[in-house]
Amino acid sequence: MASERAASALARALPRLALLGLLAGAIALFFALGLSDVLTFEALKAEAARFEALRAARPGLVALVFFLLYVALTGLSLPGAALMTLAAGALFGLVTGTVLVSFASTIGATCAFLAARFLFREAVRRRLGGRLAAVEAGMARDGALYLFTLRLVPIVPFFLVNLVMGLTPVRTRTFALVSQAGMLPGTIVYVNAGTELAAIESAGDILSPRLLVAFLLLGLFPWAARWVAGRLRAARA
Repeated sequence: MASERAASALARALPRLALLGLLAGAIALFFALGLSDVLTFEALKAEAARFEALRAARPGLVALVFFLLYVALTGLSLPGAALMTLAAGALFGLVTGTVLVSFASTIGATCAFLAARFLFREAVRRRLGGRLAAVEAGMARDGALYLFTLRLVPIVPFFLVNLVMGLTPVRTRTFALVSQAGMLPGTIVYVNAGTELAAIESAGDILSPRLLVAFLLLGLFPWAARWVAGRLRAARA
């Protein structure tokens, strides 16, 4: 009987262990192939002409490979998403680049969200410690509006929002839709910057003080709108 229970428990754990092994292998491959060194601002500018030639020769294939790589990077919480967003603007232009990045980043973020919820829940909880309590309180108080604000303000790390939200009760569909809407302004800014890649000297040029203030105001707008709506309802009552 004990052996049967052990075998049953092992059978249930095998899919999870296999998925964990696959994720670990993908991360190890990323660094083993030196992709972390390729995804730099200097490398992007140096290889811009070659990438453009590839896109001109096989536009559909290049767009598909770009999309899948972006999903993998964001889903595995690997570095390079900001540079990939710049590359989207340089290769595909503002409209196509924005569409590719918007959907790829949302799918990747949702994959990281689900991984945190079902695979790394305890590890993420231990890592975050007391910081998780503030997020849980914010979600309990404001729900999707809290997530929307976190996505609008670019000073909050993209990957951290994915992991933290996986530990909250927010529904997967709500997470994906709100994330896509909240990330869209930042996506447009970065993709547009990528269209002017030759004029950018460093990645820091994209987030100028004026732009950071604009994003901060954009992030505060939903809260201000909610306060005004509450005051109007109270006055009418």
